[in-house]
Amino acid sequence: MKTRHFLLTLLASATALMGSGHAVAQQQRPIRLVVPYAAGGPIDNTARILAERVKDTLGPVIIDNKPGAGGNIGADIVAKAPADGLTIGIAATATNAVNPWLYSKIPFNAATDFAPITQMVRVPNVLVMNADTARRLNINTVADLIRYAKANPAKLNYGSGGNGSAGHLAGELFKKEAGIFALHIPYNGGSPAQLALISGQVDFNFDNLATAAPNIRSGKLKAIAVTTLQRSSALPDVPPIADTLKGFSIDTWWGLVAPAGTPHDVVVKLNQAFVAALNAPETKTRFAGLLAEPVASSPEQFGAFMKSELSKYEAVVKSTGAKVD
Repeated sequence: MKTRHFLLTLLASATALMGSGHAVAQQQRPIRLVVPYAAGGPIDNTARILAERVKDTLGPVIIDNKPGAGGNIGADIVAKAPADGLTIGIAATATNAVNPWLYSKIPFNAATDFAPITQMVRVPNVLVMNADTARRLNINTVADLIRYAKANPAKLNYGSGGNGSAGHLAGELFKKEAGIFALHIPYNGGSPAQLALISGQVDFNFDNLATAAPNIRSGKLKAIAVTTLQRSSALPDVPPIADTLKGFSIDTWWGLVAPAGTPHDVVVKLNQAFVAALNAPETKTRFAGLLAEPVASSPEQFGAFMKSELSKYEAVVKSTGAKVD
């Protein structure tokens, strides 16, 4: 009996150790962060910076790039992942505010399929003109551009990265608020649109500050205004459009989400780790190099923000009539 009791005790201890080891193994499983865009862009770069900073608190975070369908493929992967905190993803202006209105069929529900963690970044868009065109037409401000457009109906045009792109929607909102007309010329991506502006094929664009900045610094493009409500620290001398058109705001943002149903305590743990990473001085310095402003928020704040953006872009997209499919 003593031998049997000893063996049972030994077996129980071994089972407990195995269970403990399994729990540790579970805790050490890496978090998968799905980026719904290709590697190397601003969203991917900021995700990698944060993944590096949270490894000491959350363990390894593996970046998984899943580009395609305007970000919808990667967003859908997150929406349908197990709600265990081991798969999280990027929610962005396109995937969670624009695409639901731009695509007639979308495989996820932007309003209900995600648990917000925190906003990550805000990047101003900027109204830019070909510098030579701006000099020739004597346009230095938003008021100058509006005045010229009203005095010369249908003479201005603007380019964008395609129908339904951020540049297109910003342009259409600007036209509506300013009461002007300018012909929209869609290009196959933001880079061709910027090249068209630099070469003088189009008169103005609404571009992402991160991509427009090098040509603003070189003098090829003239920055007329930023699209955020306040001035950008990256372009402190350039006023916001809102100074002329009250309330005008249409910037680029992205943040972190988990699948809907992820336990609240797991979301809180993720939020605390990523907010600490966003607030770290080194992160702010590295993001500044990308002309991106870190924006840390609570899950509730980010959820309310995404809801308001989804509503805003419904009106903007529907007013353009833009559709992708």
